[in-house]
Amino acid sequence: MRTHNLGYPRIGGHRELKKVCEQYWSGKTGHKNVLQVGRNIRRENWLMQKNAGIDLVPCNDFSFYDHVLDHSFLFGAIPPRYNSILLNNDKPEIDLYFAMARGYQKDGLDLPAMEMTKWFDTNYHYIVPEFTKDQQFSLFSTKVIDDFYEARELGIVTKTVLIGPVSYLLLGKEKEAGFSRLDLIGRLLPVYVELLTKLTALGADWVQFDEPFLCMDLSNEEQEAFAFTYRELRRSFPRLGIILATYFGSLEANTPLACSLPVNVLHVDLVRGPQQLEGLISELPADRILSLGLVDGRNIWRNDFTRTLATLQHARNTLGTQRIWVAPSCSLLHCPCDLDEEGENSPLPAALLSWLSFAKQKVSEVVTLARLSGEAGQNAAVLAQNAAIALERKQSPLIHKPEVGARVRAITAADARRQSPFPVRRIKQRARLKLPAYPTTTIGSFPQTPEVRRWRAQLKSGVLSAAAYESLIKAEIEKAIRWQEELGLDVLVHGEFERNDMVEYFGEQLEGIAFTANGWVQSYGSRCVKPPVIFGDVSRKMPMTVAWTAFAQSLTPKIVKGMLTGPVTILQWSFVRDDQPRSETCFQLALAIRDEVKDLEEAGIAVIQIDEPALREGLPLRHADWRSYLEWAVTAFRLAASPVADDTQIHTHMCYAEFNDIIESIADMDADVITIETSRSQMDLLDAFANFNYPNEIGPGVYDIHSPRVPAHQEMVDLLKKANAVIPEDQLWVNPDCGLKTRSWEETRNALHEMVEAARYMRS
Repeated sequence: MRTHNLGYPRIGGHRELKKVCEQYWSGKTGHKNVLQVGRNIRRENWLMQKNAGIDLVPCNDFSFYDHVLDHSFLFGAIPPRYNSILLNNDKPEIDLYFAMARGYQKDGLDLPAMEMTKWFDTNYHYIVPEFTKDQQFSLFSTKVIDDFYEARELGIVTKTVLIGPVSYLLLGKEKEAGFSRLDLIGRLLPVYVELLTKLTALGADWVQFDEPFLCMDLSNEEQEAFAFTYRELRRSFPRLGIILATYFGSLEANTPLACSLPVNVLHVDLVRGPQQLEGLISELPADRILSLGLVDGRNIWRNDFTRTLATLQHARNTLGTQRIWVAPSCSLLHCPCDLDEEGENSPLPAALLSWLSFAKQKVSEVVTLARLSGEAGQNAAVLAQNAAIALERKQSPLIHKPEVGARVRAITAADARRQSPFPVRRIKQRARLKLPAYPTTTIGSFPQTPEVRRWRAQLKSGVLSAAAYESLIKAEIEKAIRWQEELGLDVLVHGEFERNDMVEYFGEQLEGIAFTANGWVQSYGSRCVKPPVIFGDVSRKMPMTVAWTAFAQSLTPKIVKGMLTGPVTILQWSFVRDDQPRSETCFQLALAIRDEVKDLEEAGIAVIQIDEPALREGLPLRHADWRSYLEWAVTAFRLAASPVADDTQIHTHMCYAEFNDIIESIADMDADVITIETSRSQMDLLDAFANFNYPNEIGPGVYDIHSPRVPAHQEMVDLLKKANAVIPEDQLWVNPDCGLKTRSWEETRNALHEMVEAARYMRS
């Protein structure tokens, strides 16, 4: 039974890619070193998978920033604003690539970055392609060819992974009216054909086209685009092995379409959509191979071989061994690299370690499943050991706490409602807060310097005492408060210097959650996060933020916001237990945050922000599944936010998501103020709030914190005027797109100075 992998993490086992890119951006290394580190990571990934026994090893799954951006670069879909770099022969090609991802502000140029949004329902962010009516495509980059040749030199004939033509166009945006991006398929396909012609000339036998949109609701136009595209590709390459990869859900109504496409292999996600197997077995033409995504590519729990083999044997008995391949459910991009890197000093409980599987281990699970399918009797010991671990996890006292379950069952509808409706609350809050028009604030975090990160590491290692650490952090908080006062911000923050990550910080203080030492995954570009592992029932041990926030408030007569991460975001940005519904885990988290909200209010904090940037991200791919998710997700937020008095103002924050489809649910959250990311989209996302006539207050981000460029205040004024054209000024706040943790202090000071000036201009 053949095995293959859809993709592998590209950050390197020790985050080598992150480190070298950030060194390059800061001018501490050259572009040749960046390219060399990329070669080293690719080589290590390819050899590991080959040596593990994977039959078809992927290539072109590596990226220096984002695989969707790679395709825009590959096809020459480069927005005209970057022509000044494109035409500069003195700059390496990678500078143009990074400018598209991060913006560019030097050498007399000031170029905004391309828009960024979430990759389906994951916490990975991709760079959104930009299309115009007269868009032309051509092969601009040789990366795909170079990667295939590089692997071949190692003796590995890989399968090239490409985003399918239809999904690539659907991932983008029309930047002008009067056309559909799918109208461009006739111009794009010849470039795919040209690329495949070059690959097959080098000896490529297989190519994988990722078409995750087949797991979404499709219009007639989109269905026709799929049929046309793969008919043309098959006509051009009658003997090339084509793998059509779908993931993150079930094909459902698209099953007949997917099965009719003239490809050799259809890959399906049987972790997210196990129910689709029966329909596929009956619908799949006799000359098609079915690739079964049986190993979870998005979570880190060890595969239960007994359960998985039952599915595998059923498919094998029906279709035959030659028509079945085994693979992970999706690319392993969303998993940490290697469990072996946890080492002896891992903070994970020893029992928990045996329940887990990272990308390297998942590759081995794929190979083991294919072997066990044919030799189960000869591998009884392997099956017995795996079954024993599954049973141990199920029965572990680490997981279940009856008092937590009882508290969730006792939740009432009244627990998720504020005392009064927003118009009543608004009057009381304005009387208490006394803020000017266009009040200014930030999203929460300030730059985490190497010095601050070093203090945290020294505290963990015992080099620094708790008292000494507290003194250092308090001094940093005081500096931040004084600086914000001088700058003229209206609602201050304490800066979050004590926090490693907006989810990790809370997870470390909650029961039922554990952390890895090296479980890093890529969120975007060089941004790597270490998701918590929610393994059991969740509860709060003690206050988590109150002391720091109360200290900051004691330093100033101005308002200091309490900063919390919401239950849905903690859920979405964690590796979540798979033995109970996600909604149950989310309510447990909501109750823990609710306790913290009450304690902050009792400590005199008048404004409390509960960030929910992942609310839209968690939306199921199918419209039919939205209502159920939104009901429990919104209820969880309200449960966390509702125990306070009318004159306590609740904020929430969301970023990098399309809000149009769920604007009613966002209003149902009933936050007094919502701050959102809008600058990369030039306030386009604000249309949803305007068309819906959003009743509460809104802070549209006026500058992009994920780019190093500092916009002038006039640029922010223009965005605020655009916002004011659709939202009344008495509803508008002024703030950045997101937290400032990843920026330098110089960038932060300059940008916030411009932002305050923009707000003052608007008031005048």
